[in-house]
Amino acid sequence: MNDTRGGVHILVVEDDPDINRLLCAILEGAGYGARPAFSGSEGLLWAEKYDYDLILLDLMLPGLPGEEFIRRVRGRGTMPILVLSAKIAVEDRVNALALGADDFIPKPFDNREVLARVEAQLRRSRDFSGPAVQGALTWGPLRLDREGHSATLDGTDLALTAHEFAILALLMGQPRRAFSRAQIYEAAWGEEYVGDDNTVNVHVSNLRAKLARVDPAGEYIKTVWGVGFRMGAL
Repeated sequence: MNDTRGGVHILVVEDDPDINRLLCAILEGAGYGARPAFSGSEGLLWAEKYDYDLILLDLMLPGLPGEEFIRRVRGRGTMPILVLSAKIAVEDRVNALALGADDFIPKPFDNREVLARVEAQLRRSRDFSGPAVQGALTWGPLRLDREGHSATLDGTDLALTAHEFAILALLMGQPRRAFSRAQIYEAAWGEEYVGDDNTVNVHVSNLRAKLARVDPAGEYIKTVWGVGFRMGAL
């Protein structure tokens, strides 16, 4: 991969050669480095060999389905995963998000929207991993290091995606305040909320599951019915 815009490298996992070439051309035209992969198995090999800044992923792939690809990659990395798929049913979108995808664009897609969402994901990832974000937050045994972009519970590392980290930082920053789903979405995604509760609900559910694996008895994120979410009681 050659020198690119800000040294950003993106893995494009798409089995249709024409669509893969188009996505790579869109990314390279914007100054990003793009690595094509034409099956889930090939994509996983590249993802295990290099640290990519973002992954564009189809779900219906030969070799290894996109859902299994997400599951395996999420076991080792927190880079944004942006799904582009013709599987547009609500359950497909929710399942992809639940597995650890950060965003979902249905096919056929608009070239400008793909690039805008890629840039939004990269911006969000930088915002929560760069040196400009300072300080640590604690809530009982839960600790969030915003400068080091790391989280621990009872000393156990939590592997959080950029959006999960952003949600937890928002809630822990004002732990006694209940945030609406719109407020959480706009803070964590940096985009205007358009009424899609599923995205926030799935990411909060993923966060809860990761916390529960370390402390099954704890309630670290509490649902406030009719409002949204806040940190649970200590």
